[in-house]
Amino acid sequence: MPTFIPASALGADGRAAPSERIVVGIVGWGMMGPGNTKGLMAQKDCQVVAACDLDKRPLQQAVDTINKNYGNTDCKAYHDYREMMARTDINAVMLAVPDHWHALTAIEACRQKKDIYGEKPLARTIAEQQAIVKAVQANKRIWQTGSWQRSVANFRKGAEIVRNGLIGKVIAVEVGLPGGHVDFRKTGDKMTPTSPPPELDYDMWIGPAQMMPYIEGRVHMNWRWNYNTGAGQLIDWMGHHGDIAHWGMDFDRTGPTEVEGVGEFPPKDAVWNTATKYRCTLKYPKNVTMTIAGGYQDIKMGTKWIGTNGWVWVNRASSTDGGFDSSNPEWKDWTEVPEKIAKTRLYRSAEVLNQQAHYRNFLDCVKSRKPTVTPVETAHNSLIPGHLSLIAMMAGRKIKWDAKKEKIIGDDEASQLLTRAYRAPWQLA
Repeated sequence: MPTFIPASALGADGRAAPSERIVVGIVGWGMMGPGNTKGLMAQKDCQVVAACDLDKRPLQQAVDTINKNYGNTDCKAYHDYREMMARTDINAVMLAVPDHWHALTAIEACRQKKDIYGEKPLARTIAEQQAIVKAVQANKRIWQTGSWQRSVANFRKGAEIVRNGLIGKVIAVEVGLPGGHVDFRKTGDKMTPTSPPPELDYDMWIGPAQMMPYIEGRVHMNWRWNYNTGAGQLIDWMGHHGDIAHWGMDFDRTGPTEVEGVGEFPPKDAVWNTATKYRCTLKYPKNVTMTIAGGYQDIKMGTKWIGTNGWVWVNRASSTDGGFDSSNPEWKDWTEVPEKIAKTRLYRSAEVLNQQAHYRNFLDCVKSRKPTVTPVETAHNSLIPGHLSLIAMMAGRKIKWDAKKEKIIGDDEASQLLTRAYRAPWQLA
């Protein structure tokens, strides 16, 4: 009797043969989970086989979406990320969980020898980020951060112009971020304590953070507006425009020496208590000053490098500005710095640069074992200025930073904010 082999097993349906596929499990189906999962599934050599979420409602959405994509019912649902990561057939994981869960899920993935596509910010505190970096390096994992702007053409071009010295010596950088809060869930008046819905394991969801009464307005997606689980617009966006600022300055392996800032905060016991407006000044090597601001009209959203011979500004493209402007009108027409001028070429994620190239780059690096465009060390360093700015605002004074030792100098009280206590029984490995 003949044996029939499905076309998909041989790759005849346009997909790679099973031996060439990267098998992925996803953790988190909130804001970034759906887009990341669909981006990975669009790659022919990737197959998503498992989904994990602590709320049965989005978990079912994840499973249904994945199964519909493949035309089967093979995706398995998980409540506990540790159980999913223990599967030996899974090569990599996509992590899109609240900030207070970043460290524990990432470290477990490393322990289980999974490569990782992890959302920014790298973690809620600098100490957690250090632990993630250590775990990735010790377990020789491939890491891609969801700082996808490095895979988009206008951001790469802007950073490359700066790196090639076309604006002269960089003297200042402006990093414009959002201010305020955004009600992603349209919760309206759902800002008072209630019982958690039966579909959500709220105790597990709080996890290592401090237990707080359940309030619908500060869980899914809106968790970022309370310092117990997130860190507001400053940390939410620093991994994008702050990351690009570092790329253009060639500061992926260095950091500021002094940080000071002011912020406007709601009451500490407010449901949403993260800073709604902030402005921070950071001193860097080479006499470069960085200003990070949210909610101020004079600092435009995006990244602007200012040099002795000109300036370049980049942002996410809109219909009116294309996400790029500069002191030299000629630069607007470039796709990249011309070959005859370029002495430095920055990492190119794929032949065609767009957000999809970021997923392609991750999968290519899983196969080649070469670093991605946003490896864990870069993600860590890009967020340090944001974390230090928040610490300076909370401490109410200037802080000095030893970038090599990654320590605050001469301020024990501020140093305590580099980490935070975990709720038992959770521990930072």
